[in-house]
Amino acid sequence: MPKLPQMPLFALAALLPFGLICMAAITGGLWVWAAVLYMGVLTAGLDQLLRLTLPDAPQGAEFPAADALLIVLAFAHLAAFGLVVWALASDSGLRVGERILLGLAAGQWFGQVSNPTAHELIHRGHRALYALGVVVYATMLFGHHASAHRLVHHRHAASADDPNSAREGETFYGFWLRAWRGSFLLGLQAETARRVGKPGPHPYWIYALLSLASLGAGFAIAGLPGVAVWALLAVYGHSQLLLADYVQHYGLTRARLLNGKLEPVHEAHSWNAPQWFSSALMLNAPRHSDHHTHPSRPYPALRMPPETAAPYLPYPLPICCTLALAPRLWQRIMDRRLVKWRNMQAQTAL
Repeated sequence: MPKLPQMPLFALAALLPFGLICMAAITGGLWVWAAVLYMGVLTAGLDQLLRLTLPDAPQGAEFPAADALLIVLAFAHLAAFGLVVWALASDSGLRVGERILLGLAAGQWFGQVSNPTAHELIHRGHRALYALGVVVYATMLFGHHASAHRLVHHRHAASADDPNSAREGETFYGFWLRAWRGSFLLGLQAETARRVGKPGPHPYWIYALLSLASLGAGFAIAGLPGVAVWALLAVYGHSQLLLADYVQHYGLTRARLLNGKLEPVHEAHSWNAPQWFSSALMLNAPRHSDHHTHPSRPYPALRMPPETAAPYLPYPLPICCTLALAPRLWQRIMDRRLVKWRNMQAQTAL
């Protein structure tokens, strides 16, 4: 299978739609269609038409441009969010159909690029980068994810103790409510326990203030319609994060040991997707198994596990997320795949 250079492809795939969305917000017309087609058609088409894969980086390889791209994408997110709110909620000159299509394209970019950007930033271990990731999440009214993801999801993934791990037979819509509420409350509980005796404000106060400031920015841009549009884009954006969580852990479970603890997380506890263009667009987020086994590994260095060690989705991650919106179709496809994966594991254990 042909191999492709990594960092230039990450930058091109993730930043090009930012430019298209900005031009669409300012001028409308064909730029709106270009942005929609890029996010909704081109990514899936390139994955399916060109059966390519991003190469695994050599062990110990350095990527000095990786954090720089994250910073650029984070500030691009902040600029695009305000610009899109202005285009959708104010007298921007865009027609109704253009506003709807722009909202769809921008929301997909926030969901599929901004979320992985913030996710990488909160894992980098640098205070300034972590803070920037929190700001990105908070603009999507999802700041608590910075706590819940690190302190709850990574600890309890693929178990009943994790609200962000979908159970077999659970629909995305039921999962959304359970995951949102559960991650908020368990993240709050984990942060509160962690901060006993420590000075400074509770992180949840910071998340709340940043989210209020975001809605305040929406009001400054376009009054109450700006607040409403900001909130809609934010929910659309962070719902795609929850949709990815739903797909990437659907039905997979970790065994509980005799001492009551969960077995260590490994490759078998996340679904993966190898397709090249969606991986580039989403900063290697579809290489989910390696991220859970090596949470501090930067996104260009994430590796694809062998198919005997980890389960693989039947289609690229964005397509599977779309299928998950139709519960019967999703379960018909994935429940069979889940049984096949479990049988393979059982045979391997013999």
